[in-house]
Amino acid sequence: MSPTSPDADCDGYRFLTDRMLGTLTRYLRFMGYDTVSANSLPHGNNREDTLLLEMAGRDNRILLTRDRELARRGGERAIYIRSADVVEQVRMLVVLGCILPRIRMNRCSLCNCRLRPATPEEISQTTYAPRQDRNLEFYWCPRCEKLYWMGSHGRNLIQRLQGIFEP
Repeated sequence: MSPTSPDADCDGYRFLTDRMLGTLTRYLRFMGYDTVSANSLPHGNNREDTLLLEMAGRDNRILLTRDRELARRGGERAIYIRSADVVEQVRMLVVLGCILPRIRMNRCSLCNCRLRPATPEEISQTTYAPRQDRNLEFYWCPRCEKLYWMGSHGRNLIQRLQGIFEP
């Protein structure tokens, strides 16, 4: 498994995560990786594992799972995520060469849609947007109609990612 672009600009790997990896899914999206979650599938399908394997193959995605047997069935199209800790999960994917641990703010953390620069109207009509001018850049999800900016939450994520390889 290797990224299609040598600089790993987030378009190399595409991921599919099982239901146990919701936080990792959001982290990967914040890092700019196209990541589909099994949480987007209807609940209760007793063939969900088979469906995930089919989706991974059909959509050229790497299946990330906490289910050892599912990872075994997925072969080289799947990665077994041992740790329940999201920082350890990210560290594992970095060590495997699948991702670069940096925040890009180009995908919606909720729906995976590509973000675009927000218009002044979208910013002013969003009640949760900071009102004071802090020279912030704002991004908009056209599907969820959610506004993003690099605030304290983003800075905290950056600090967590920077600490991945510090002792």
